[in-house]
Amino acid sequence: ALALIQRDWDAEGHQPVLIVCPTSVVGNWLRETERFTPTLPILAHHGLSRRRDATFAEAAQRQAIVVTSYPLLHRDAALLRTVNWRGIILDEAQNIKNAETKAAQAASALPGNYRIALTGTPVENSVADLWALMDFLNPNLLGSAKDFKQQFYLPIQTRRDPEATARLKRLTGPFILRRLKTDPAIISDLPEKNEMTVFCTLTKEQASLYQAVLREMEARIDTVDGMMRRGLIFATLTRLKQICNHPAHFLGDGSTLRDRSGKLERLEAMAEEALAEGDHMLVFTQFAEMGLLLQRYLAERFGFEVPFLNGQTPLTERNRMVERFQAAGGPPIFLLSLKAGGTGLNLTRANHVFHYDRWWNPAVENQATDRAFRIGQTRTVQVHKFTCAGTLEERIAHLIEGKSELAAQVVGTGEGWLTELSTGQLRDLFALRPEAVEG
Repeated sequence: ALALIQRDWDAEGHQPVLIVCPTSVVGNWLRETERFTPTLPILAHHGLSRRRDATFAEAAQRQAIVVTSYPLLHRDAALLRTVNWRGIILDEAQNIKNAETKAAQAASALPGNYRIALTGTPVENSVADLWALMDFLNPNLLGSAKDFKQQFYLPIQTRRDPEATARLKRLTGPFILRRLKTDPAIISDLPEKNEMTVFCTLTKEQASLYQAVLREMEARIDTVDGMMRRGLIFATLTRLKQICNHPAHFLGDGSTLRDRSGKLERLEAMAEEALAEGDHMLVFTQFAEMGLLLQRYLAERFGFEVPFLNGQTPLTERNRMVERFQAAGGPPIFLLSLKAGGTGLNLTRANHVFHYDRWWNPAVENQATDRAFRIGQTRTVQVHKFTCAGTLEERIAHLIEGKSELAAQVVGTGEGWLTELSTGQLRDLFALRPEAVEG
């Protein structure tokens, strides 16, 4: 993208390009522009001090690049429409996967000579995500949302129709440039990535809590239906995940952490080994509460600051965390929430990636892993996916891996399908096997 902007700026006159990205990535665009295209003037339209009047258009016209965030895309929509942009570039474009959101509608209303969507997950939850992206890039290429549902969504999502899949690829193929880091023709010197599932056991306390939650669900599941049933299943799923993480995460009582979680014990042991080798690591969790528990525990255990980047971290602090981790002498462990830290960041100092708890969408996990496994990485990246054996974590992970091939074609996967299972299927999925508990 920067090479295109530089070429246009030099050859076709000075006209600004708007880049829209997640809040956590604004600073990264500023740093990468300075690094790769230092002659391009760039403006960050972000924060309380940003221009909100007619002076914005005047300032934007003097820039090669204006960077803003998705929250401001719709909040400052009228202001952004006052500029005649050379191009509109959406980074982490899956943020507009729902065409009904204000951000998606604001993006579609922006004036520009061209549009580009950058994403590693064009299909995150369902093939409908692809329609929203293509409708931004090339309106009506795939017809209306209703037409798309009948011609592609239902045949692919529900029947896995290979002809519909092939037809969709033919239509969208000319507009998609797919760049894989694993392709030697693209990056010949990117090191290997080794992914492994790390099976952990539950402590007796965890197993007791797990069984209690199951008994509570089984006592209610046949007495509710519709939205009440779905809500109960999602609540049970979340509570079981919390228990697999740590009893203190589930109880929320601020109690001691040591010797109560098989996962935490395993993370501590593996982190100790990695630190002894001089390695650096990223630890992802989908729960902000668990991230805070890990931050406190790891800092006390190893005796150094452990930064935690999550959705509540201000932009300036996010940038400082990233810079410190990437710098020589920075903290060797970086904790991140999966949603806030899983996209856009360049964290190549890490050669270990730990997924402390699992997100049931492989595309989201892969995006997070790619914070370390990306251009600039010089070492083999070890990816450790923590899974509690004999629990719902192991069985759902097995089911998701079976869907990975389909997801790689055009279909993603989320957790919604769990709510459609029968009571018997849920009991089997959630059941606690003997191998789950430490001996």
